[in-house]
Amino acid sequence: MAEFQAVAKVGDIPEGQGRAFAVNDRMVAVFNDGGEHFAIDDFCPHMGAALSDGHVEKGVVACPWHAWRFCVRDGTWCDNPRIKIDRFDLRIEGDKIEVLVPPKR
Repeated sequence: MAEFQAVAKVGDIPEGQGRAFAVNDRMVAVFNDGGEHFAIDDFCPHMGAALSDGHVEKGVVACPWHAWRFCVRDGTWCDNPRIKIDRFDLRIEGDKIEVLVPPKR
């Protein structure tokens, strides 16, 4: 059973940016959008770019390679909402950012 794991401290991820963390054999992108934090799969399904390297604005991260855009709240692809990447539960405990990432199946 997966448990929440601390990946960063509040303030470690600048506004409008993301950082990648390895959790349970997955790469997870954690974003700071307007002071709120969100966690989604770090890999763009198009060509595998790290979404954590993309710019975040108004709840959307743009892939740094080909500008595919994903909602950081739920992982939906902005151009076709039927396509999604994984999103992960995130909580703030004290000054720690924690994510809940199930192991790969």
